[in-house]
Amino acid sequence: MAAAAVVLLAVLGGAGVWIHRQVTTVFVDDARIAADMVTLASRLPGWVTEIRVIAGDTGRVGEVLLRIDSREAELALAEVDARLAGLVARHAELEARLAMVDRQTGTQEDAQRARLEAARSQLPAAEAERVFAEGEFARAVQLMGTGSGTRQRHEQTRALLETATHRVAAVAAEIRNVEAQLANAGAAREELTVLRRQLDAIEPLQRELAAQHERIRLEIRDRTIAMPFDGVVDRVFVDAGEYVTPGQRLLMVHDPARVRVEANVKETEIRYFRPGAPVRLRVDAYPGRRFDGVVERVGGAATSEFALLPSPNPSGNFTKITQRLPLRIALAPGVADGLLRPGMMVEVEAPARE
Repeated sequence: MAAAAVVLLAVLGGAGVWIHRQVTTVFVDDARIAADMVTLASRLPGWVTEIRVIAGDTGRVGEVLLRIDSREAELALAEVDARLAGLVARHAELEARLAMVDRQTGTQEDAQRARLEAARSQLPAAEAERVFAEGEFARAVQLMGTGSGTRQRHEQTRALLETATHRVAAVAAEIRNVEAQLANAGAAREELTVLRRQLDAIEPLQRELAAQHERIRLEIRDRTIAMPFDGVVDRVFVDAGEYVTPGQRLLMVHDPARVRVEANVKETEIRYFRPGAPVRLRVDAYPGRRFDGVVERVGGAATSEFALLPSPNPSGNFTKITQRLPLRIALAPGVADGLLRPGMMVEVEAPARE
């Protein structure tokens, strides 16, 4: 009799707790684990040469998952590198030639200027000697006319005058010759301008080839599909040897540390789910275990507003149906612990307090 009374009291107590819980708690069973499922694709076509993962594998950020044939791009890269190396060598050659011509023509100009200054400095002395010789010759002629001079003196002064005159002419010719050579040296320095123009023409070609080099390197890098974050491979859509096109789905991955709960709440209960409100989560896969979450966002429109096929009411008959609004719940860091996988069903519990 006492045992029966204890059992009865236990049943009544459990029933009271259940009734109290049903009255004070809001339950949402239209909920599931969700994550950002990232589909990886290539922007370039080609043959799949290697697949390193299968569905369920985990990978670190930057880890190679799949490779697409890049032999043609690698050959194009080698060709561009060879052309770029040729331009670099041509640039170095022109710079060396420019320096050599600069030194040679500069030295020639300096030498010719020195010769010109020396020749010009000799001209006044030669002119003075010629003037002196003319005076001496004139006096000798005058003395010969008066009978006081000798023919020997006359011949000596005439020879001196002719020598001085020839020397003036020689110095003047030397000046003209040096001036001509200086002009030639100046013309030779015009080659510097030509060489500089050639150098200027090489630089745009180098930039163009450098841009082609980076573009081909980008193509080669894009033919290697790597893990964008620390995550899990959910699906592999291709096999090695298949030809893929730009934008074709290759793999699907997600970050297990950034899962969340997405639920659809009745409009009559949405007032209990405000952003920042704490909730309790029960996952069907782990009975008896509870997870904590926080309401992160409440949808601004009912899910029916996004239906692909609208439901007009042409007959005039109307049946009122409780609408549902989307809800996003954030999990505390480390709560998932890799246990919660996208698609798992969840039941959300929230206190029925406004």
